[in-house]
Amino acid sequence: MDLLSFLLVQCLNALSQAALLFFLGVGLTLIFGIMRIVNFAHGTFYMLGAFLGYSAVRLTGSFWAGLVLGPLVAGGIGAAFEMGLLRRLYKRDDSAFLMVTFGLTLVLGEIIRLVWGVDALQVQVPDSLSGIVFLLDEPFPVYRLFLVAAGAIVAVGIWQFLERTRLGLLIRATSQNAEMVHALGVDVNLVRSGIFGIGCGLAALGGVLAAPLLSASLGMAGNAIIDAFVIVIIGGMGSFPGSLLAAILVAFVQVFGTYYFPDFAMAAMYLLMLLVLVVRPGGLLGKEA
Repeated sequence: MDLLSFLLVQCLNALSQAALLFFLGVGLTLIFGIMRIVNFAHGTFYMLGAFLGYSAVRLTGSFWAGLVLGPLVAGGIGAAFEMGLLRRLYKRDDSAFLMVTFGLTLVLGEIIRLVWGVDALQVQVPDSLSGIVFLLDEPFPVYRLFLVAAGAIVAVGIWQFLERTRLGLLIRATSQNAEMVHALGVDVNLVRSGIFGIGCGLAALGGVLAAPLLSASLGMAGNAIIDAFVIVIIGGMGSFPGSLLAAILVAFVQVFGTYYFPDFAMAAMYLLMLLVLVVRPGGLLGKEA
């Protein structure tokens, strides 16, 4: 493999990895940016999405059904959790949110273990995405190209949703001054429930998309929550473009680090985070305190 082919393949691998990381990071970023809640259960929703996607594919025979149903069900569970429990804690300190969302992690993890068991479950790639294409005479999986396209489409869709729609305007206004939005007659609680559900649904979408590559397993949650927090810290708490930029940077560090320094790939990701914190403690595109 010549240098140009190698760089093209590795860059596309990194961009496909960035798409999965983006779904994780942007969901957590939206939840924190609007609600100022650090959702410790975010990685568990990623894992839940993978298992829900597996069941949807088994029941319907369609990967696309799993891609729709998994995030919808996980998002509905997240919204119900916000309405039933988190809503009662907004006047308390932040430690209450950490404990409750950590409790949700334990509960959901146990439910997943009881329903799906402890074995890893493989989700089959649909036939239309199971082949390979040749890029500069090098084979490359079609499914990874699909991940790159899916990440780009979702990123543009979220950006347009936040910037162009009335609901997006309400979400941005709520993040800046929830009391004023409430005074104008908007149900702020409903906005918060919706954004928590959307954030959990985005994490689940990442889980469904990751399942054909990684399989649906109980170990997904731990790795996912670490990646999500790293992305949010690097990009800046509450910054949508920051989460996108951070996902791309982390993915390139992971892919090229794994190739050149496989024993230190994880350390390289943490080193990137530390360097960003030294230069910009608020994150690359976050607001400085």
